[in-house]
Amino acid sequence: MIQRSITLAACVLIALTSAGCATDEFGNRRPLTNAEKGAMIGAGTGALLGFVAKKDNKGRNALIGAIGGGLTGGLVGNYMDSQRKDFEKVLAPEVSAGAVQVAKHDKNGLLITMTAQTSFDTNSTDIKPAFHSTLDKISDILVKYGKTYLVIVGHTDNVGSNEYNQTLSEKRADAVEGYLRSKGVIAQRLESHGKGESIPRASNDAEDGRRLNRRVEIIVEPVMQEAAAESNT
Repeated sequence: MIQRSITLAACVLIALTSAGCATDEFGNRRPLTNAEKGAMIGAGTGALLGFVAKKDNKGRNALIGAIGGGLTGGLVGNYMDSQRKDFEKVLAPEVSAGAVQVAKHDKNGLLITMTAQTSFDTNSTDIKPAFHSTLDKISDILVKYGKTYLVIVGHTDNVGSNEYNQTLSEKRADAVEGYLRSKGVIAQRLESHGKGESIPRASNDAEDGRRLNRRVEIIVEPVMQEAAAESNT
């Protein structure tokens, strides 16, 4: 496992330095300066150490290299505020219809919530074709703001067995992750989980509450350079 992690980190480093490019604060590609090339080599070495020392952070370490470095200082708040405004603008029809919610999450993150009623048929893990245009809008913004990490979480109501609901939530989260990847969101930025019926938003005693509990969430977190440096020490 350690050897596999080292190999993955090394591949990321080689690919980036060979390509000779980085990204600006919005994830757009630009040429590397000589100073950045040197810094990237150092960061790649740190990522190798991070892979070995902190298995849980291996994806984060690879991500820092893949996006050409994280956000720093005051850029974080402005970056995430700008992204939230873009989401609210392009998703205004879906928000008005109750199909999607856009909200702040923790200090700097965002929470995009999609109702299962509009995105999946009952007991299905296939995204409804009618919802593709909404996911396309979400994907476009996630690609534009490339310095973020995305956690996709599926949830269900309590109808059915725990095992069934857990599997359903996992497969729906996986389906959304796969769709985002197909639209250009890089794999290093993505992870998906299912929580089944364990984290309800409302009571499952009535259909209105169960409807709120059937959802897929995308947690959008800024990738901060300081945090990356800490994870490599």
